[in-house]
Amino acid sequence: MSKQDSVIRLLLVEDSVEDAEQQISVLRNGGIAVRPSRATNEAELEDQIVQNTPDLILVNLAAKSLRLDQVSDAANRGGKDIAIIGTAINPNEDLIVSAFRTGARAIALRGRPDHTQMVVKREFESLLMRRSVRRLESALREIERRCDSLLDSSRDPIAYVHEGMHVRANKAYLEIFGFDEFEDIESMSILDMIAPEDADDFKSLLKKLSKGEKPPQKLNLKAQRSDGSTFDSVMEFAEATYEGEPCQQIIFRQQTNNPELEKELDALRSKDLVTDLFNRQHLLLELDRSVAAAATGKNDRCLLLLEPDNFKKVLDTIGIGNADLLLGDLANLMRRHLSDADVAARFADHTFAVLLVGRDQEGSKKIAETLLKAFNERIFEVGKQSINVTMSVGGCLIGEKNANAQTILGNANSTLRAAQTEGGNRTNIFDPAAQDKAVEEKQRHWLKLVQDALHNNGFVLFNQPIISLHGADGDFFEILLRMQGPKGEITPNFFLPIAEQHGLMPQIDRWVIAHAIKALVEREKSGIKTTYFIKLTPQSLEDQTLLPWIAQQLKNARLRGDALVFEMPESKVVTSLKPARSFVAGLKQIHCGFALEQFGSGLNSMQLLKHIDADYLKLDRSFMAELPKHKENQEKLKDLCDQAHHAGKLTVAEFVEDAASMSILFSCGVNFVQGNFLQEPEKVMVYDLPA
Repeated sequence: MSKQDSVIRLLLVEDSVEDAEQQISVLRNGGIAVRPSRATNEAELEDQIVQNTPDLILVNLAAKSLRLDQVSDAANRGGKDIAIIGTAINPNEDLIVSAFRTGARAIALRGRPDHTQMVVKREFESLLMRRSVRRLESALREIERRCDSLLDSSRDPIAYVHEGMHVRANKAYLEIFGFDEFEDIESMSILDMIAPEDADDFKSLLKKLSKGEKPPQKLNLKAQRSDGSTFDSVMEFAEATYEGEPCQQIIFRQQTNNPELEKELDALRSKDLVTDLFNRQHLLLELDRSVAAAATGKNDRCLLLLEPDNFKKVLDTIGIGNADLLLGDLANLMRRHLSDADVAARFADHTFAVLLVGRDQEGSKKIAETLLKAFNERIFEVGKQSINVTMSVGGCLIGEKNANAQTILGNANSTLRAAQTEGGNRTNIFDPAAQDKAVEEKQRHWLKLVQDALHNNGFVLFNQPIISLHGADGDFFEILLRMQGPKGEITPNFFLPIAEQHGLMPQIDRWVIAHAIKALVEREKSGIKTTYFIKLTPQSLEDQTLLPWIAQQLKNARLRGDALVFEMPESKVVTSLKPARSFVAGLKQIHCGFALEQFGSGLNSMQLLKHIDADYLKLDRSFMAELPKHKENQEKLKDLCDQAHHAGKLTVAEFVEDAASMSILFSCGVNFVQGNFLQEPEKVMVYDLPA
């Protein structure tokens, strides 16, 4: 999914801006990116649907400005696939049934933010799935059109049969049976093409097919031409669709008088001549069949990918001319440990694939270990060299959750590469059913890392310059947090969610503030006037002891209060408006500043300033993406800056990408700029750390 596709175009039907902002904040707090708009009457509703084409419409079922039936009718008139979600505080059964009947796809509980988030995510994923299906159906129609045009040029006699009747046949098919036009056989049964001596057996096969049983891959019988003459043929079956209907593709191959030649031709079609294993094409065909079986609930299959470790070094030892001999020996050894039901193939140059059939999870892992051990213990004689070749084995269990051939191949390949990265000579099998357990284990791992960092000063501060475009006095920096890891610093997106989930954010906020103050003291001693912007989390707003603690820290460090500016995203402030207003008022008493991040992302951001006396407005990063190309964003920035300056606020543009954006920001009246284009974050040296 592209970044653009992951942003939900959201239309809200709410009577008040405050209620709409509340819903936006609920979604953003759940990590859902939205581009919101609001409609308060039918004209605005029609305009939003036609001009902006929302993905989802969130309708307050108690709204008086627009009813659900009006919203549903407008969406239907536009012919758009828009998911309509009703929201209610405590809906009864009648309201729910009425909403579904009127056109809502789901009901979200307004009193449960987590429920609203889950419903919106589910409906957006469903919408994306429907769009994907439509694209695939369109692509399928195009592919079918091309295949149909290629069908007539094929030399193989091919027919499509539905419920025993011909629905399509190519020229080669008509010619071999002695017909001129397809209309001659359109109303004929496929049974009419079978010689009388084989008709009963074929009729029995048709009955099995009608019950959903799988056809044989090949069937030898006598076929009968229109003039009554017969010929020996081999029928090859494949499941297919024609004009949207399931059917059987049947190829009639006239048997040759040379059985050996026929056998060789079969081998060329499905076998790899170097290893005598199946080829890639045959393996992919069998994988598709396994995926289809998994989609119906069969979970007894697994795909393994195997590669010799350090194959280039092995070739240097035995000589490239002996590569085929070695691959043949590897294939022979592998074949000995597999059952007749398993499908082994040479998948790529020196990559083998095995489709294990009829084994559960433990059985598949056991076979992988058996193969690994067999290769590890074997000494291969190749040319004049005796060599031991170890293997790496990656695999993916096939089940309903991942019933997609490309997904399975991708997972198997990833696990194979992981096994090689870990040193080779090992197995690594992906189990979709174990993902949930792995997520829980991962969360426990990150929680322990965060707790250890809090107890052992395992966090690190970075800062990034905030540059004044109008010569403001002193240096300005944003403080950024990292956590020390075994392979370097870890960014917050990995550890802050788990810290927030377990209520550790107030402790982390205090750690950052305390160490930022220490760094400020060092700079003040050097005569450098500095202001630090420090992020604060909503959990800390509920801490009644935080403000007195900050005041005491400043007093102990003999540091001026305006050296600190605390910042929070606009969306989070909206959802914690009362404690945020109280906290900002307290900051003013100790002379600290406050900044609103992601400003301008709400429906009416300037309205928030009537409640929150922010000193700085850090403009939402959505305005900065390719700013020189988007006149609309430039106009929006200019308007926001004009309103901010009129209200006595300073503006900061983050995530500046290029020099062209700098000149535009200056002309818009932006006060400060920040971004990696200007300077990347650097580590803050903090001395005299507490033990």
